[in-house]
Amino acid sequence: MNPNVLGGAMLPHAPQFFTQPETEDRNTIAAVQKVAAGIAVGLKALKPDLWIVIANDHAQQFFQNCAPPFTIHVGGEGHGEFAGRTFHFRLASEAAFAIVRDLYRAGFDPAFTSSAQIDYALGIPMTHLGIGDAPVLPIYVNAYLPPQPTMERCYVFGQALARSVSALGLRVVVVASGGMSHFPGTDNYANPALEFDKSVLEPLKDGRLKTLLGYDEKLLDDTGNIELRCWAVAAGALGERKPDIVQLNPSWHHNYASLGWYTPPVSAASVPHYPSIAPELASLTDALHLLANDRVARDAYFADAQAFAARFHLGAAQQRMLADFDAKSIIAAGVHPLLLFLVRMHVERERGNKA
Repeated sequence: MNPNVLGGAMLPHAPQFFTQPETEDRNTIAAVQKVAAGIAVGLKALKPDLWIVIANDHAQQFFQNCAPPFTIHVGGEGHGEFAGRTFHFRLASEAAFAIVRDLYRAGFDPAFTSSAQIDYALGIPMTHLGIGDAPVLPIYVNAYLPPQPTMERCYVFGQALARSVSALGLRVVVVASGGMSHFPGTDNYANPALEFDKSVLEPLKDGRLKTLLGYDEKLLDDTGNIELRCWAVAAGALGERKPDIVQLNPSWHHNYASLGWYTPPVSAASVPHYPSIAPELASLTDALHLLANDRVARDAYFADAQAFAARFHLGAAQQRMLADFDAKSIIAAGVHPLLLFLVRMHVERERGNKA
């Protein structure tokens, strides 16, 4: 988890939010706008230096002539319009160029543009969040024109993006635009995959964002979720962290999912079941390893445990716990439990046979 990525969001961008045709439920639109406003409050409180907004192109700009997998907008201003609304955002040109250069050095080769339009895939979530005059870095992902980047590549791109902003000392929030299931322009438009979308959201609720990597090209296409590539980029940047809010608002043609991360993550110390060998436990580990794998050593131990323990360079406490075979204390000291399991299996069995 990169501390320079303060938080983020995954938000829908359906054109109906602005066009609001008679076929669209106004309560659903209002619910999506309300949750985005709440997420915006949380993200703005983080005071980011930069808003990175990741969206797909709708076969408008990167289609017939050139379709790069990832494109970074390096212009100083971003303009666009949709459904009678005009978009105008302040773009972080200097930071964008620095990120492009850093990604090149890291082995990624994103395209860059200074003139691409801000279409509704970017404009709608940015409007719902009320980004205003804050500096923005738009990134376009090729989601609609095969061959698209894999989910794995999108995730790794997000990780590289996070490393770049960290190297540059930027504190950012990352917003992915798109999703969930919908089939624009096809006969399947009225059949979004609601149950599948629910199954995708379940692990994300627990902060297991890497589960997005399990969806291949065919499954994304079959379920109308090709825009989840944008989510995968954001997931790579965010790392494994639990969202503050997850909301799903299904409609007849599109399952609107809204996720927000705005509580600073707490790095809790993790105690693994199987730790590495601590330097201060090396001699004790040697003794136990010998007992686990050498019958002659075990016979020597059974004959005189104190003398056996004295053969090793152990402090008084470790020598005592080995001689007494104090399993509880040995584990508490940090010895690998699998090693102790193997020793106990032999020692307890053979001691029983000798009784």
